[in-house]
Order: sequence, then structure tokens, then C-alpha cells
Amino acid sequence: MHAPTPPAPLIDTLRWRMPLLVKASAALHVAAGAAVIAAPATWPWALSAVALDHALVTATGLWPRSTWLGPNLRRLPAASAARGEVSLTIDDGPDPAVTPAVLDLLDAADARATFFCIAAHAEAHPALCREIVRRGHSVQNHSHRHSHTFSLLGPRAFARELERAQDALAQITGQRPRYFRAPAGLRNPFLAPVLHGLRLELVSWTRRGFDTVRRDPADVLGRLTRDLHAGDILLLHDGNAARTADGRPVVLDVLPALLTRFEALGLRAVTLPEAMQASA
Repeated sequence: MHAPTPPAPLIDTLRWRMPLLVKASAALHVAAGAAVIAAPATWPWALSAVALDHALVTATGLWPRSTWLGPNLRRLPAASAARGEVSLTIDDGPDPAVTPAVLDLLDAADARATFFCIAAHAEAHPALCREIVRRGHSVQNHSHRHSHTFSLLGPRAFARELERAQDALAQITGQRPRYFRAPAGLRNPFLAPVLHGLRLELVSWTRRGFDTVRRDPADVLGRLTRDLHAGDILLLHDGNAARTADGRPVVLDVLPALLTRFEALGLRAVTLPEAMQASA
């Protein structure tokens, strides 16, 4: 096992480019403050403008596939798509009750996946996390605790959460993650510069099955395969997986049919690092 790579600087502000929406929001706040100072009677208009701005920024953070708050990988590069590749991403594990069966299904289809692991779960099951890598898959950063309040954090709290996850996953697997997926895909404007400083790239998805809440495997499969194309990034879960009526994790019923569909369409499931490195 290779030694973990050294951590990157916390925030490389000299090279981080502020998104246009964030620039516009900052400018609006300055303009609103200046307007109130120059003409105090304009405060209702200034307050309304700031409130609308906050609503827009919040809505953007609640849109997981948005690129308005910073870079967001939603599809594989064109070169990867041209090779007929797709990326199967599996979130919220590792889960000793589900992940081993997921690995066996992937092995049977000679498919590779990217596991966005919750670092605290990886620390609880380090051997299983290492087994993911041993079988040729990739482990990436899905935060340390997967807190429901993740999108409300500030820059220092983001940095602590992500750095702790980076260190834990690197220590366990010997490979420092390069990609990050926010819990539930939710975030705020403070996340992008922290990701930049840690040399992490935000990843969302092209299509998702909602397999944490939907219990019908056919429904989940339909959402993942409708208009499926090379270059797609698909989202499933080995942790927090919904159960079918007989108590079986939905992902275990969806995966065999999904992998068969890949084969029928001539698509090859590869890890994110593999797709990105070959494209570069």
C-alpha cells in the first residue's frame, strides 16, 4: 500500500476564481449598504434586494447540479464519453451489511465503481474500505460525518470536516481522495474555495435513482436508465439504502439489471480517476 500523499494547503486564495454569482452578490451587498448610507429612506428597497439575493444564493446551493457556486463535475469529459465510459458512484458507505454484496455484483460484471465514503464509517470498517480499493474501485470523500447541517457550515468548519475525512481515508486506503461529493449534494458559497485549497473537485451526477427513499427497484432502475448515455455519472447508495418490501436493500436488486443494461448499450463502468486521468 502506498503512503498517503501530503495534504495540500488549506486555501489557495491566490488562484481561486470567485464565481460570477458570488461576485454579483458581494457587489449587491456593498451597493445596498452604500445606498442606505447615502439615502436612509431607501432601506426597504435595499433590504428587499439583499433578501432576494440571499434567496437566489440559497436556492443555488440547494440545486446539487448547479455550477453557479463553483466548478461541479456533472458528466464525464467528452473523451471519456467517446470511449463509451460511464461512472457508477455509490454513496454513504461502507456498510458491512450491503457493501460486500455490492462488490460481488460489480466483480461478476467486471465493472468498476467510485465509492463516496463517509469517513467515520470507513474508520469503523477500515478492512472493508481497503477491500473496495483492493478490488479495483475508488474511494473518494463524502465528508467525515455526513451531517444534515453540512450546507450551513462556514469556511473553517468546512475545512475541518473535509480535512479530517481526507486524512482518515488516506490513512486507511493509502490513496488521498481527489473528488468530493457534498452530503445530499447541498452546499453554500463557502465550500468552493475550501475544495480548491484542498485540491478536491466537486462531483454531482447526471442521473440518480433516489434509492434511499424509493423502495421499488424497477422505479429506481427506470430513473437511472432513461436516456442513458456514455459519459453519464450515476448515483446509487450502499449506505442508507432503502429496503424493498421483503427487507432487501434496493441497490442489490437494481445493480444486476443496471450492469446488464450497460453491457447491452456497449457502455463500460470505470472509476472517476480512471475516466479523468485517461481523458487528461
